[in-house]
Amino acid sequence: MKQIAKYDLAIVGAGPAGMMAAYRAYQCGAKVILLEKNHAPGNKLLLTGKERCNITNAERDPRKFADQFGHNGKFLLSGLHRFGIEDTLNFFHDNKLATVIERGNRVFPESNRSVDVLNLFIKLLKNNVTLLTDCKIKSFVQKENRIDTITLQDNKTVIAAHYLISTGGLSYPQTGSTGDGYTWARQFGHSIVTPQPALTPLLVREKWVNELEGISLKNVLVSLYQNNRKKEARFGEALFTAYGLSGPVILDMSKSAGALLSHGEVKLYIDFKPALDHNKLENRILRDLEIHKNKSIKNILYGLLPRNIVPVILDLADVEHNKKSHSITKDERKKIRILLKEFPLTVTGLVGFNKSIITTGGISLKEIEPKTMKSKLLKNLSFAGEILDLDGPTGGFNLQVCWTTGYIAGESAFF
Repeated sequence: MKQIAKYDLAIVGAGPAGMMAAYRAYQCGAKVILLEKNHAPGNKLLLTGKERCNITNAERDPRKFADQFGHNGKFLLSGLHRFGIEDTLNFFHDNKLATVIERGNRVFPESNRSVDVLNLFIKLLKNNVTLLTDCKIKSFVQKENRIDTITLQDNKTVIAAHYLISTGGLSYPQTGSTGDGYTWARQFGHSIVTPQPALTPLLVREKWVNELEGISLKNVLVSLYQNNRKKEARFGEALFTAYGLSGPVILDMSKSAGALLSHGEVKLYIDFKPALDHNKLENRILRDLEIHKNKSIKNILYGLLPRNIVPVILDLADVEHNKKSHSITKDERKKIRILLKEFPLTVTGLVGFNKSIITTGGISLKEIEPKTMKSKLLKNLSFAGEILDLDGPTGGFNLQVCWTTGYIAGESAFF
């Protein structure tokens, strides 16, 4: 069995967390090898932010940032104080990657190209870190409470003083995120919080939704209900798909929707006019009907809704599309108003890992040292990135987890 070489740090997984860890460890004077099973590093990084790469979120307050991750967010606090948002921005700026801040504090490369972020890391790692691609791992060899070696599929071995697993979760499996890291972590005795798709589109029961495919909604309020009780509501943008809904608001609600589905039916309501309460909307509709008495009701509603939604609203309200405004009854007007404020859909499921941006669940944070990312079970093992039980909303929060945990893991591996 041929030994490749002995390293200070062997990293498995060349995604954002692994690449950041490799570079930081090199900066600290370590001899580093980075193992990637794909033909090239950073496959998933290229897809982030619709291939624009939402690098981070410019929320400078660490506590407010961590709050976006719910109860598990407190795990991030020490890491954010060591390598937080400002440090991340300085890292990219110092390496000549200009950034822009957009709505919602989303930070993107000025070029709007995720490939520029990946190329930056490739440049930083070149000649400084040994990168092996098309590198399939056969097994880890453990001796007592330490990892001894890694055996590759070609039977070569990798020996290192410390090992870091940053193989991601299960989202976008076509990029290589197939859960290998969970399998190895279980072998080492780590607990895995059941992985589930997060930030994923929703499926709905109503078949007519395919008539609305591609319609983008701005400034809407979307609410989740179960047993006639509101469970969550979010304001922003949504998008109709052939089978349901997507867009930032929907992606951010998908984790809650998935959890609710395990307890029964979930209803989703869209408020197309959240700036108007029922009384104000009633007055607006009455005014439009009065001003345009001889227009059809569909033409009146074109001023309130995206054009393709109007026929669906009228069908659900059981109102004839070409009925003249002066003929609309009070009952018909009420039905239309309620649909504008409470457009109902029935959630049947999540699209799943193939379309989920991240994975919720992963290695239990109770078994990881938050200041170092080291395992509490094995002396020379660390974890970083999406493999951890940390998931936040859209807007750059999850990539920041990769930068922060990767940086700390790379820096902390040797002390």
